[in-house]
Amino acid sequence: MKRNTATKAARLLLVVLLSIAPHVDAVQEQDGEKAQEPQSPTQPVRRAPDDEVPPISPIHGKTGLTFETSDGRYSTHVWFRGQFRYYYPFNLAPTTRAGFLEPAQSTFAVQRARLKVDGNVYRRWLKVYFEYDWVGTRLLDLRVTLAKYDWLALRVGQFKVLYNRERLDSSGRQQFVERSIVTRPFTLDRQPGITVGGHLFKERRADAWYFFGIFNGNGRGAANDDSSMMWVARYEWHFLKRPLPYAQSDVEFHQEPTGTLAFAAARNNSPFTRFSSGGGGQLEGFEPGQPGQYGIRQFLEELAFKYRGFSVQQEFHWKDVEDTVNETTTELRGMYAQAGYFLHGLVPSIPKPLEVAFRYAWVDPDVAIEGDNSTELTFAVNWFFDGHNNKLTFDYGYLTFEDRIGRLTEQRFRAQWDISF
Repeated sequence: MKRNTATKAARLLLVVLLSIAPHVDAVQEQDGEKAQEPQSPTQPVRRAPDDEVPPISPIHGKTGLTFETSDGRYSTHVWFRGQFRYYYPFNLAPTTRAGFLEPAQSTFAVQRARLKVDGNVYRRWLKVYFEYDWVGTRLLDLRVTLAKYDWLALRVGQFKVLYNRERLDSSGRQQFVERSIVTRPFTLDRQPGITVGGHLFKERRADAWYFFGIFNGNGRGAANDDSSMMWVARYEWHFLKRPLPYAQSDVEFHQEPTGTLAFAAARNNSPFTRFSSGGGGQLEGFEPGQPGQYGIRQFLEELAFKYRGFSVQQEFHWKDVEDTVNETTTELRGMYAQAGYFLHGLVPSIPKPLEVAFRYAWVDPDVAIEGDNSTELTFAVNWFFDGHNNKLTFDYGYLTFEDRIGRLTEQRFRAQWDISF
């Protein structure tokens, strides 16, 4: 028995060592099953059947390199994603008047460079995932998911809070160069914590995913600073009896209409009024907080749909920020709606990889103040060489900013190459 345990441990160690060995980059890509990042919280990574691999075997797919034992109990998949961007006159939409008035920039940037590792240990349903950002030199995700049953899965570690679809959609699975202006004020982003959830009523009219999570609530990599925690709940109804993975554009060209309607809610007390991949931060007009100073209450409605190359998704956000020190409450509202279509479905002479998309977004940072809204109107063109694993995106945006002084407008152009390998 001890010998078997030692053998298993040695195999696992070998898998890890091989997955990070320097010679991996020199291995020539071969035809094989395409490895994929999980597109839903409980979806397993696709693997080759057990009878196709020896006890420990490297599998060369279109993205990354996978090592797996023949029984499937130990598996490691390693891949890299790079995102190369050009923008003018700025990258992300400014949130202040001063930001809009800054000198224009014509800039090339390595926007993201990610190392990703996923797999399973001991059992197929004991999944692990790791993601590191080389540009920001920071750990983004480190999580373990126990998903033995469809209806009940447990996730612990640091990961994206299962709240809104636009943030859950990977930055490598976007329809535009970047997420909308709604993300910054309303996302809960990455937090250390725990989530339970699962898939209920599969292939029935009530088909749905549900999630409940408890988190530190102080942002990526941060411990809690008081006795309260961040609480999050999400319910996603698949009204056509089929789930819709968290990825934009209908690159799969769904032959059956597939849609979801979701609602989510969250509450938290912390020194912060917003979150990002960098951790906790402040919305404009808020000072650095004391422990538990800002009470956040927010709610979300969300819709997504795909069919035969057409895709649409939409979110509406409500958020209240209560300043318990200064005894004030600020109400925020925001929404976006976007749609895309592969024109080949309408005009067969147009190449299949070409998609066009449109997005409108609006944010009101304080409902009590008139004339302080920001808007975004963005058009995009995508060319998919290999789905989201290798694509070019060009987008043009028309952005507005309003405050008591007046209204500012600006045009923005961005181009991006996103590749996973």
